[in-house]
Amino acid sequence: MNLKALFVLTMVAASANAHAVDLLDVFHAAQSSDPVIAAAKAQRQVGEEKLTQGRALMLPSVNFSANSTYNDINTQYLPARPPLLTGGNYRYNTHGYNLNVVQPLFREQNWAVYSQSQLQDAIAAAQLQSAEQDLVLRSAQAYFDVLAADDGVQLAEAQQAAITVQLAQAKRNFEVGSATITDSHEAQARFDITHAQLIAAQSNLEIKRRVLQQLTNVIPTDLKRLAEPFQADASSVDLNKAIDAAQANNPQLSIAKASAELADKEVDRNRGGNYPTLDLVANYGKAIASGGSFGVGSDTRNANIGVQLNVPLFQGGATNSKWREAEANRERAKQELESAHRNVTLQTSQAYFGVVSGAAQVQALQQALVSSQSVLDATKTGQSVGVRTNLDVLNAQQQLFATRRDLYQAEYNYLVSQLRLKAATGELTEDGVSAVNQALK
Repeated sequence: MNLKALFVLTMVAASANAHAVDLLDVFHAAQSSDPVIAAAKAQRQVGEEKLTQGRALMLPSVNFSANSTYNDINTQYLPARPPLLTGGNYRYNTHGYNLNVVQPLFREQNWAVYSQSQLQDAIAAAQLQSAEQDLVLRSAQAYFDVLAADDGVQLAEAQQAAITVQLAQAKRNFEVGSATITDSHEAQARFDITHAQLIAAQSNLEIKRRVLQQLTNVIPTDLKRLAEPFQADASSVDLNKAIDAAQANNPQLSIAKASAELADKEVDRNRGGNYPTLDLVANYGKAIASGGSFGVGSDTRNANIGVQLNVPLFQGGATNSKWREAEANRERAKQELESAHRNVTLQTSQAYFGVVSGAAQVQALQQALVSSQSVLDATKTGQSVGVRTNLDVLNAQQQLFATRRDLYQAEYNYLVSQLRLKAATGELTEDGVSAVNQALK
């Protein structure tokens, strides 16, 4: 872990102990510690190196070699030919070096590979953008899941406290003869059910905290909550504009487009296997021998430059097979691109309707909460004058708590849907996190 990541995690851990952590804090911690985004950044570097490798195929290659050899030669001529060929034993050293330069002039495959490397770099860049947007969504989802789970615990505790009051009242009324034992049993049953729900809510809260820990590597114990009153407004979103933006900027669609172009270049590369290649070749070398068969040393230098043509004639049918394989992959990539277009349209529409219906649901539940509170107040008044039973009060309380729980969840879903819509249109950045963060106290 680098120093920056360690610093961010330390600050988040300190914030968790000192004061409430907000969504932006969680996102920054996730940026520094989430292994998924770290892997995407590494993959981005891979794409950059692919571009360098593809460019290298267009540039000259230079090779240098050197050698040094000790020679021990014993020669006997049969039959002997003195005095011209006397034979004998010769010991001497040879050494030299060679410099070779090759500059490709025409290699169709190399051009195709270079074009592919550019597309691979573009794919890696789009994958990183997609991973960054996904990190925003995962951070927001984990953050609001913890809030929703904490709401569940608090509402279960509040409901249990309210039922405890009703249970005590039912027991007192039974003791004085103003109520039947049934009221006590009903209140006790509601209390037991609520207690079980509280245990489940507490367990769910711990699970959601662990999910958040997976992103940030720490467990913030105090998260900032939504400010009240919460405003949900979807009047500024437009479906057609969102779909147009998604078709132009969605990173997943960009990946599919680049992949289709990559498959097309692969066809060109394999077709190029049937084409001749032409290279400019230059060579310079030097060889030195301290002796030889006639006892005479030598110092030889050579230099040459020219062009080299290579014409592939037959490779057992492999080249044409790879060509056909590449064409099949191109068709596959073409269909996957069409599927990506449709999926992006669908995802954008789903996110749009999530925002629109979410806003309407929040507004409806806000009004329902007011009505549920009025029903509970009226039911309690009716119980005090004898026209409502203890069961009526318990039902009204349960309805109020259920409405409050649904409202909180709808508010969280609305905010996440806003982020999902921005992600679908390729516009989700840290600014989107900051905008949602402003809704927190």
